[in-house]
Amino acid sequence: MKHFLFLLLLILPLPAPAATPLLPESVLQINNTFTDQSGRNFELASRRGNTQLVAMFYTSCRYVCPLIIDSAFGIDRRLTAAERANLRVLLVSLDPERDTPEALMSVVKKRHIDTKRWTLARTDDA
Repeated sequence: MKHFLFLLLLILPLPAPAATPLLPESVLQINNTFTDQSGRNFELASRRGNTQLVAMFYTSCRYVCPLIIDSAFGIDRRLTAAERANLRVLLVSLDPERDTPEALMSVVKKRHIDTKRWTLARTDDA
């Protein structure tokens, strides 16, 4: 079991897909393939066009990670309806070995997460 937790919580206002080229330091330049809770693959650049709240977590964490999700819920609740409609939440696993799409989906179901705007994802170890 990993005994560390890195937390990255960003709110990234992203330009519309065809609006402007990405800056060299943009996190959207990362070209890894991610897999979501439904087993669908995607790249970060495909999420352009909405404000993104991004956090890292893992499903087997019982203490801090539920608080990360609660914090994201809290931010979401405090937004206006228009802001909420533009927000996308991405929770990326730090434990891809155990956090299969099925494990991610179990968190979605347990926490009643709206997958129209929220995505739980994993990538490979590298």
